[in-house]
Amino acid sequence: MDERALERLEAMCRRFDEIEAELAAGGTFDQTRYTALVKERARLVEPVEVYRAYRATLDALEKNASLLGDPEMRELADEEERTLRVRRETLERELAELLIPKDPNDEKDVFVEIRAGAGGDEAAIFAGDLARMYARFAESKHMKVAIASESASEAGGYKEIVISLKGERPYRWFKHESGVHRVQRVPATEAQGRVHTSTATVAVLPEVDEDVEIEIKSADLQVDTFKASGAGGQYVNKTESAIRITHVPTGVVVASQQERSQMQNRERAMQMLRAILYERRQREQEEAMGSLRRSQVGTGDRSEKIRTYNFPQDRVTDHRTNHSYGNIRGIVDGDIGEIVEELLRDERARLLAGAES
Repeated sequence: MDERALERLEAMCRRFDEIEAELAAGGTFDQTRYTALVKERARLVEPVEVYRAYRATLDALEKNASLLGDPEMRELADEEERTLRVRRETLERELAELLIPKDPNDEKDVFVEIRAGAGGDEAAIFAGDLARMYARFAESKHMKVAIASESASEAGGYKEIVISLKGERPYRWFKHESGVHRVQRVPATEAQGRVHTSTATVAVLPEVDEDVEIEIKSADLQVDTFKASGAGGQYVNKTESAIRITHVPTGVVVASQQERSQMQNRERAMQMLRAILYERRQREQEEAMGSLRRSQVGTGDRSEKIRTYNFPQDRVTDHRTNHSYGNIRGIVDGDIGEIVEELLRDERARLLAGAES
């Protein structure tokens, strides 16, 4: 490992010991200080444990080297050295991954916006399928799922739907879902059994921290009230009143209907508006610099085709990792864990390659 990495790890160990001592001393903590220390300790514990195992392995290698010159111990020492070298290499790889900067948004709650694209009624039905897929996967991860706004299609599904996901690191699990999703199947309305291709776009927007400055002037907002309506479903928290906010300068429209009062819905809609305007600002800054964040797989742009769901061939293909998966019906029913994990592995590999270059 290079010198800079070792210095970082040594600093982590010192800080970890300081936190341990402070917590063990049992002094008077306010709740904010105590929570901050516990969270910091949780972030440090894994790299510190792995690094200490790494140092112990280096010490063992050094001690074992003194036995290599002993004819009676040579055979055992050779075998031990091979074992220790493999362990050292494994720990070095683990440490390299642990030192990759964490995405600061990973812990954040998100809004997942799904819009029907090309394909008419079938696109709206597919948008509904994606909404159900995400809701079921989120529930399997113990997240709180609610519909923030919806525009139902008469044929079924949604012209547009926004899902709110809270708790259990939603952005980490959903950040690679932004883009164009394509489905190939025979629609229920197709009399001659022909396969149609339809699309839906997905945007995953992390909620913006309150201390992040996003200028929104009251004079730039058009606020309308309406009654919640839509196809609904078992994961839908429907309400009787709703708020729609139009940000006039940008034309961005957001709505919320999941809360029980107009005041709560307005607050939720403003959170969505802040998330969208912040995402736009970030993208403009990235494009101005001529590059996008390395932490993303692909651009995450809504115009980028990221995945195809081919029902006749029982195959789902993610075009960023070039991996295909069977059991398409299970996947559409929410079993997307394998796909998500592969995307996270690919993200780590890209970041690791960047860190080593």
